[in-house]
Amino acid sequence: MAFKSLFRSFSVTFALVVLLAGKVMAQSVLIPSPPQIAGSSYVLMDPKSGRIIIEENSHERLPPASLTKMMTAYIVERELDEGRISLTDMVPISVKAWKTEGSRTFVREGTSVPVETLLKGVIIQSGNDASVALAEFIAGSEGAFVDIMNQQAQILGMKGTHFVNATGLPSPEHFSTAYDLALLARAIINDYPDNYSIYAQKHFTYNNIRQPNRNSLLWRDDSVDGLKTGHTEEAGYCLVASAKRNDTRFIGVVMGTSSSEARAQEVQKMLNYGFRYYESERLFRSGQELIEAKVWGGQSDQLSVGMPEDVYVTIPRGSRDDLESSVDLDSVIKAPIKVGDELGRVKVSLNGEVLVDQPVLALTEIPEGGLFKRIWDAIKLFFVQLFQ
Repeated sequence: MAFKSLFRSFSVTFALVVLLAGKVMAQSVLIPSPPQIAGSSYVLMDPKSGRIIIEENSHERLPPASLTKMMTAYIVERELDEGRISLTDMVPISVKAWKTEGSRTFVREGTSVPVETLLKGVIIQSGNDASVALAEFIAGSEGAFVDIMNQQAQILGMKGTHFVNATGLPSPEHFSTAYDLALLARAIINDYPDNYSIYAQKHFTYNNIRQPNRNSLLWRDDSVDGLKTGHTEEAGYCLVASAKRNDTRFIGVVMGTSSSEARAQEVQKMLNYGFRYYESERLFRSGQELIEAKVWGGQSDQLSVGMPEDVYVTIPRGSRDDLESSVDLDSVIKAPIKVGDELGRVKVSLNGEVLVDQPVLALTEIPEGGLFKRIWDAIKLFFVQLFQ
């Protein structure tokens, strides 16, 4: 991305004003009101920036039904990523898993099934039996696995969520929110991309029984590639779906709709609105130098300052040229400096609204200089501050 930069130095105080290349727009981008969504709660999120585009009752605690299995699958994916289990590990099927009611993968008690098969059974077929089998395999019992689920929910910031089982079968103390489920979907997409393709599979066959993925948007919209449906009498019809068009992705969550057709239609409306009027922009790359800072008393006088991670914003389409970004550094930066030391903040705004406010960090290490260098820099700094 091209930038025009204005660098102003007042002694050792630095400010950087960055404008996206192009002419400033003469008027703001016009965006209509979001569509009306027929659901108890809903949310549309950009998983890169975390920005919410549409929401209604998004923090209301509701029964999530089989959307619960997103957390079950996430924990399995984490265990795979950390090497504690493998896709080829054989999972024994207990009587409890075999007898679990509701949607099924049709595993049989007394057999052993590969982790990969059960993970697909959870995600594609929404198998309650597969969910319980994996829970028992990872944690020893479904109850112990639920403890892990709730701990993981807290780590992800899912403050309105509490699980009592790995399946989503109804219970008064089993609940989540549309916002929390969007956070979970975001984590699934961003943290374990190697497994994410499973969520787009339209069918899965096990035990000679071929079952379709219940996410009908996979057939209707080629940009949709996940994630999960849910339904119980208490929860109504629920859907978490994600789609990617060009470089922009959105996650849509709807809970408490009246039918499987309604949940698909309502999420489709949210996704279409998001893609029509918004886009995701990467402003800064991980490790990209934003500015060179003056360092006192070090082996080097200059320090690269930047971001530890990619920084994205979600903005109205056509408004990129209105973005303004500033970096404010500490007035005096003294060695020694370690990589990752926080040295100031970067702010990005659009028409007065702050979209990003994050710390900027040292990208390079600056050891302390020799005795003469430190003394000489101390003298120079004294006079700089004296006449500032």
